[in-house]
Amino acid sequence: MSGNVSVKASGRGASGGFAKAGSRLFAKTVSLGYIAASFALLIALWWGAAALSGVSEALFPTPAGALSGLWEIICDGSLTEHIIFSMYRFFAGFLTAVAAAVILGLVFGWFTPLWRLANPVVQLLRPISPIAWMPFIVLAFGIGDIPAIVIIFIAAFFPVFLSTVAGVRSVPEIYLKVADNFGVGRIEIFWKIIFPAAFSQIVSGVHLALGTAWVFLVCGEMVGAQSGLGYLIIDARNNLRNDLLAADIAVIGLIGFLLNAGIELIEKRFLKRWGLA
Repeated sequence: MSGNVSVKASGRGASGGFAKAGSRLFAKTVSLGYIAASFALLIALWWGAAALSGVSEALFPTPAGALSGLWEIICDGSLTEHIIFSMYRFFAGFLTAVAAAVILGLVFGWFTPLWRLANPVVQLLRPISPIAWMPFIVLAFGIGDIPAIVIIFIAAFFPVFLSTVAGVRSVPEIYLKVADNFGVGRIEIFWKIIFPAAFSQIVSGVHLALGTAWVFLVCGEMVGAQSGLGYLIIDARNNLRNDLLAADIAVIGLIGFLLNAGIELIEKRFLKRWGLA
């Protein structure tokens, strides 16, 4: 009798597992379908706008013209080269900014007098566009990769820093009291309690910083670089190659989309690890 019960229970468990796997697969398929439909709608609108504008394709390229230009810069290797330069600058500035902003945000959010002292200065500097600092950045670091990296750092730092401070200051007091009663050390409190509790707000800041930093990377390369996706825009414009210009814009948007998807994947992994998913 008990054997029959265990067999039935295991059967129900297996069927439940298959049902959950099928449900997850269906949800992913639907999500991918929406993404494909969204991109298809965008391309259709682009094609319709180009066809109805009455403007020469040399000035307003169709998706087919942009695809032809994209294939040209893929075949000659220039697109890969510019992407490598841009990604190096982006990750150097963005990852440095996120690391510095999270560490400083945890410290300033924890020590209230320190945050009250720094807050007015932060609110004064935060609204200033990173591009406004370009003359001083070039004066300090010269031309090359460093100015673009510094601009990305400035663009990414403040959203993550402010989100981290807000996340730390919103941690429920009961968490800290329980940790203190169990004799948890300060470092463990930061890593095992404060950081996980503030993680959702930190990630919101990282999402915002990602888009901002990617935009200002292109702006920085358009102003003071001789390589990268931003420079490719200026080069295509100067050579009256709007097909290459459209292709480069599409590549910039696609890479930004993939970077955002990567951040979301990392977020889900951490939330699942901490039981917050």
